[in-house]
Amino acid sequence: MKNLFFAFFQFVIFFVIFGAFSLFPPFHLEKVIGTTAEGTRIFIWDGLLISFALAILIMVIETVRGRIQRAGPWTSGAFVLSTVAGLALKFGFLTH
Repeated sequence: MKNLFFAFFQFVIFFVIFGAFSLFPPFHLEKVIGTTAEGTRIFIWDGLLISFALAILIMVIETVRGRIQRAGPWTSGAFVLSTVAGLALKFGFLTH
């Protein structure tokens, strides 16, 4: 039960960070996806990369504490689900 609670908490944190840093990118890492008559499609990498860095940091802390086998799959799952949900909601995608 405790692992499920922390996995949900991590999901929310990864999701919020992905969304926030996609809207307010501090590093302005952008990739042009395509150009059409309606505008240029751009993907902003900042939110995804910062949430990935946070996931790696959490995994390192879990490794140091010796809890990687119990908590690692939950953290990985929370990160993957937040990434899928964020991309489904088009976080990071921008049309100029």
